Amino acid sequence: MNAENTLSRRKFLKASALIGGGLVVAFVVPGAKRFAFAQEPAAASAGFVPNAFLRIGADDSVTVLLANSEMGQGIWTTLSMLIAEELDADWTKIKAEHAPAAPAYANPVFGMQGTGGSTTTWAQFDNYRNAGATARALLVQAAAARFGVPASDCRTENGEVIAGEQRARFGELADDAGKLAAPAQVALKDPKDWKLIGKGAKRLDGLDKITGRAVFGMDVQFDGLLTALVARAPVFGGKLVTLDDSAAKAVPGVRHVVQVPSGVAVVADHFWAAKLGRDALKLEWDLGPHAGLDSGALRAEFQRLAGTEGTRAADAGDAAAALAKGGKQVEAEYAVPYLAHAPMEPLNCTVKIGADRCDVWTGTQFQTLDQGHTARITGLKPEQVFIHTTFLGGGFGRRATAESDFVVEAVHVAKAAGAPVKTVWTRDDDIRGGYYRSAFLHRAKVALGEDGLPTAWHQVLVGQSLAAGTPMAPMMIHNGVDHTSVEGVADSPYLKSVADRRVELHSPETGVKVLWWRSVGHSHTAFAMESLVDELAQAAGQDPVEYRRALLKNEPRHLGVLNLAAEKAGWGSPLPEGRARGIAVHASFGSFCAQVAEVSLVDGAPRVHRVVVAVDCGMAVNPDNVAAQMESCVAFGLSAALHSRLSFKDGRVQESNFHDFRILRLAEMPVVEVHILNSGEKMGGIGETGVPPVAPAVANAVFALTGQRLRELPLQLAAG
Repeated sequence: MNAENTLSRRKFLKASALIGGGLVVAFVVPGAKRFAFAQEPAAASAGFVPNAFLRIGADDSVTVLLANSEMGQGIWTTLSMLIAEELDADWTKIKAEHAPAAPAYANPVFGMQGTGGSTTTWAQFDNYRNAGATARALLVQAAAARFGVPASDCRTENGEVIAGEQRARFGELADDAGKLAAPAQVALKDPKDWKLIGKGAKRLDGLDKITGRAVFGMDVQFDGLLTALVARAPVFGGKLVTLDDSAAKAVPGVRHVVQVPSGVAVVADHFWAAKLGRDALKLEWDLGPHAGLDSGALRAEFQRLAGTEGTRAADAGDAAAALAKGGKQVEAEYAVPYLAHAPMEPLNCTVKIGADRCDVWTGTQFQTLDQGHTARITGLKPEQVFIHTTFLGGGFGRRATAESDFVVEAVHVAKAAGAPVKTVWTRDDDIRGGYYRSAFLHRAKVALGEDGLPTAWHQVLVGQSLAAGTPMAPMMIHNGVDHTSVEGVADSPYLKSVADRRVELHSPETGVKVLWWRSVGHSHTAFAMESLVDELAQAAGQDPVEYRRALLKNEPRHLGVLNLAAEKAGWGSPLPEGRARGIAVHASFGSFCAQVAEVSLVDGAPRVHRVVVAVDCGMAVNPDNVAAQMESCVAFGLSAALHSRLSFKDGRVQESNFHDFRILRLAEMPVVEVHILNSGEKMGGIGETGVPPVAPAVANAVFALTGQRLRELPLQLAAG
C-alpha cells in the first residue's frame, strides 16, 4: 500500500482520464429529497466534492466511490450492486473504493459523513441507482451517435451497449460519454427487470480479505512511520500527578515519551518497543471522583432509583390506580451489565502532520467529526485534513464517537512527537478504558385481565444516557428522555392496547463512558420485554407464540416474522429429550425479526444448538448478505447472552481480554437458519436488527427446559 496517496477532487478527475476513463458521474446535494446530477470533464477545476462518484475506465472497469465505511456489514458489495443494476454493468468489472472525507459525502440521514444505525442501504437506495442509470443514459447516447441510430434502438447488457449487430463496450464509450451533458432525469428499472437487486452478487471484498490483500488500519505502513502506545488513567476521570520516563527512554527503539491530554504516549520504532517502554513508565495518578466505583454499589443504586418516580417516557390512563386494584399481576426485574464493543481489529489511527495538510489513516465510522476535530487540533482548515478510510475490522459503534476519541488522541501524539505516528490501542486498553454499552435495570409490574392479556403496565428503566454531555444531546434528548434508552419499550406494540400504561426513565451519571453498542437500546429493551411477555404468557396459562399472536393481532409485520419463525422451527413439534425452544420477536431500525432458539444444558450451562431467524427488512437487496448479517447478529448476541460482562471494583474495570471478557467460541456457534420475508414495505436496516431477539429467545428456552426464569445477562442457572 502507498499510504501517502491522497485523493483531491482535481486528482480524482485527472486520474479518471489518465487511466482511460472519461466518464465520471457524481451525485450531490446530500439530504435532499431529490439528488441532482453533474458530469464534468477531466480538466475541471477543484470545487465542491460530490458525495459519490461512478468512474468508468477504458479497461471497462466501473469504480464506485463509497461514502460509507465497510466494516464487515457488506455495503462494499450492496451499494455497488445498486449502481451495477441500473448500469447493466459486468459484475466482474465492478470495483469499490472508500471516498475521502468531505461535507458533500454526508449520510442523508445524519447530515454528516458517517456509517451507523443500519442506515446505509435504505438511505442510499435511490441515490446509487440514479447514479447508475445516469451513467447508462450517457453511454447509450454516446453509442447511438457512434452507431448512427436513435438512442431508443440501443439496449445495454453486461457492460455493453447493443444496437442490432453493433456492440460497444462501456470502456470504449467512456471518453465520448464523458463529453456529454447528463440528463436532468433518468428512468429507473422496473423491479421485474432486476438482475442483481433481490438476487445477490459475489462479494467484492471477499477475495482480498481471504488473501490478506485488504488494507485495514493496522496494515498502514510507510517509511518513517513510528508506533505509539498511550498509558491512560486506570480510572475514568483520573489525572496524572508525576511521571518518571527514564526507564522507558532506555528501552531500545523508543524515540519519544510525550504527554498528551489522554495520558502519556511512548513513541517507538515498532509496537513491541512501544509496549515495553510503556510498561517501564513510572506513573502516579490522582484517581479522582470515581475511584470508588463498584458494580455491586451501582446495582444497588439502580435498584433504589427504580423504586422512585422517573421521567415519563410514555404515559396513558392511570397505571398506578389500575395496578392498585389488585388482581392477577406479574412483577419482574431484569438487568444487563456494561459491555465492551471488543472489535477484532483493535483501535488504531495513523497520523502525518505537514505544514499545510494532515493525513489520517484509520477505520472510522464518523469521517466528518474526525476531520473537524483534527482540524481544530492542528490549526488547519477541515479541507486540509485528509481522512483515508481503511477497512474496519469490526466497529459495532466503537469507532463512532462524538469526541473522535482514538483519532483525536492519535493527532495529539503525532503533533507532540513531531513525526508520523500510528497510535495503537491494545485490546486490554479498550476493554479497560474505552466506551461501553451502559448497564441497565428494568422493573416492571403488569396486571392481567380475565383473558390473560395485560390491562395495566408500569415499567421503570435505569441506565446511563448515551447523549448526555455530548454534542448529540440536543438531537437525542427530548423532555429529559434519551430515546435510545427507552426504544423498544416506550414504543412497544405490546403497550399500544393497554389503556393504563406508564414508562419511566432514570439516567444516572456514573462517570463511566458509554456509547451506542450494536442495536443500541434494543440490546437491553428486547431482553426485558420479550422475557416479560413470556412471563405474562406463563401467568395466563397460554402458549408463548399464541399469546404473542393475540397481543400483536394488529401488527402485521411482527406477526409475519413471528409466524414464519415458529413454522420453520417446528414450534410445538417434539424435540430430543433435554432440549427446549424459546421464542422472541422484536422490531428495530425499521426491520422486524423473530427468532426461535433450541437449547439444552451442558455442564449446567445453556448450550444453543439451533437458531431459526425470520426477518422482514422490507426488501432484501442482497439476500446472501442479509443472511450473513443475521448469522453475525446471532453470534454477537449470544456472546452477550451467555458470557460477556464488565465489572468495576475500586473504579477499575476487572476484565481485560477475551479470556475473561468472554465472547462466543467457534465450537459454541449454533446452526443458524435464516428465512427472509420480503414484505414490500418500507426498507429498514439489517446490520443490528438480529441482535435484540437472541438473548430473550435463549432465556425463554431455558425456562421451558428448566423452569428457572433467568432475568439477568449473561444467563446463569442457579446451582443445585
